[in-house]
Amino acid sequence: MAGRPTITDVARAAGVSIATVDRVLNAREKVREDTANRVYEAARRIGYHAAPLIGQRVQLDLPRMRFGFVLHKERQAFYQALRAEMEHAVAQTPGVRGQAVFEFSTSQSPAEFAGLMESMAGRADAVAATAVTHPDVTEAVVSLAAKGIPCFAMLNDFAQGIRPNYVGLNNIKVGRIAAHIIAQTARRPGKVAVFVGGYRWHGHELRETGFRSYFREYAPDLTILDTLVNLETRQLTYEATLDLLGRHPDLRGIYCAGGGMEGAIAAVQEQRAPGEVQLVVNELTPESRSALVSRHVAMVISTPLARLCGEMTAMMVDAVNNGAPRVSGQHFLQPDLYLPESV
Repeated sequence: MAGRPTITDVARAAGVSIATVDRVLNAREKVREDTANRVYEAARRIGYHAAPLIGQRVQLDLPRMRFGFVLHKERQAFYQALRAEMEHAVAQTPGVRGQAVFEFSTSQSPAEFAGLMESMAGRADAVAATAVTHPDVTEAVVSLAAKGIPCFAMLNDFAQGIRPNYVGLNNIKVGRIAAHIIAQTARRPGKVAVFVGGYRWHGHELRETGFRSYFREYAPDLTILDTLVNLETRQLTYEATLDLLGRHPDLRGIYCAGGGMEGAIAAVQEQRAPGEVQLVVNELTPESRSALVSRHVAMVISTPLARLCGEMTAMMVDAVNNGAPRVSGQHFLQPDLYLPESV
């Protein structure tokens, strides 16, 4: 076929000799990892017909690493997107032939999270989890560490001082961002409500703290109602929001610090005109995007999933290969902010 790329074209594109390409393609001799990867990328870029085979050869030379992930709410759009992005990040992690292993908690039970985390022993070389803060979860991290398996906190911090790192948003700042947009758009004195998923979500507590501190400092004319716990469920949030709207005609804003935002969106859409109640939620999903478009949501504060997953997998590799991640303690990511005019 005229114009079909040849091994000579691959060598030229990769800046190596034809013999080097041949060694990579046919696994004749060991080739440096960075050189082999450069050959593969060049072959893929120019459309060389044997690029998939070169990719297989390169992968076969890499050490295998199993990445374990314990997440929450398997059917929720956000966690489905997180899983897909994490699978992509594992496949793209340099220096290893990665395999992603997932488990999903069906509840907020600390025992369930801890059990799923401990079940990764023998199945994963490093673990990252979104789990509640609880002594059972801390003990699971200790148990995994005793087996040589580092366990990272992701999105919600837990086992502080024991886990290698927390990777996610700075939740105090997230709460203050939510308060700022409500205070700036409410325009009139009135009341503001805040939902948290439960008392064991450390990140939700920090968001609530930041939320309340902003209003004390900059918007004392807005009264924050008692915090509502929605267990991150749509129906409970829907019913509680309908009750809020019925009892407080001067409700100016609502912040959902965790899951269950779909219920608040549905209730506000049913009972209020766009912009009448300033609703702020976390994570961009099909429903929150649609509510931004209809202007029933004032802002979505979203985790940059590609960056989260890429940096998380890199830290897991470092922890396995070097005994410690590149950064220890807390690693904060800059949130993505979405307004009605930005979607």
